[in-house]
Amino acid sequence: MKKILVSIYTALIGINCLAQDSIKTLVPDSLLATQATGLIDKANGDSAYIKNDYATAIQVYEKLLQQGESAEIYYNLGNSYYKSGDIARAILNYERALLLKPGNEDIRINLEIVRNKTVDKIDAAPEIFFISWMKLLISSVSINTWASLGIAFFILLIVSLYLFIFSKQVKMKKIGFISSIVCLLFVVCANMFATYQKKTLMNRNTAIIISPSVTVRSTPNENGTSLFILHEGSKVIIKDNSMKNWKEITIEDGKVGWLPSSDIEII
Repeated sequence: MKKILVSIYTALIGINCLAQDSIKTLVPDSLLATQATGLIDKANGDSAYIKNDYATAIQVYEKLLQQGESAEIYYNLGNSYYKSGDIARAILNYERALLLKPGNEDIRINLEIVRNKTVDKIDAAPEIFFISWMKLLISSVSINTWASLGIAFFILLIVSLYLFIFSKQVKMKKIGFISSIVCLLFVVCANMFATYQKKTLMNRNTAIIISPSVTVRSTPNENGTSLFILHEGSKVIIKDNSMKNWKEITIEDGKVGWLPSSDIEII
């Protein structure tokens, strides 16, 4: 029994390390907590935004982001670009903020408002309900939250296993057994969700059209057949990233083609 317990414990520690690793890969959400100069710069940016000096606000926020990613700064930068009339870069920065804080309603609402102002209205290809539900669940909270939940349920799992193995009362053993199964399920799911979000953050394959319009072609050159036209603010998925000057992309309705790298910016 002891050998079995040790094996289970070792395996669970290995699983739970995914959660801890997920936390370590993230930059703190706000630079303000770690850099005094960041506090001054952000205050300047916020002040410029309030005074409708959006060009200065953009410059300040862009400078801050050179020091590290922050959902708050991306959000403010998106607001500044929106106020200055740059729809594409507003969407770009809202999307980047949403990657870091997927459960934030303010970011989602602003992103939806700006998306409604884009020229292209692309209907997404139908998706299985279960897959859509899972994506919604995973994106409901941030990677740090999923990782923290994984650690919390891991601790509860150890307590439940202890109760199941060492309790002398049959009723407590049953409670410990059922609790351990439930906690194990939550540990595995939380770590899977955290790993999925980490992969999304590390391997970004989505981009925003930043040019007023771009012709998507059948081959990676200007002589390729014109397939369709996309306008600023449209979101694309990069299928082939092997070429420097051209990218093969797909859009939500399933259409595929090539466009110049200079016309898009990675989220």
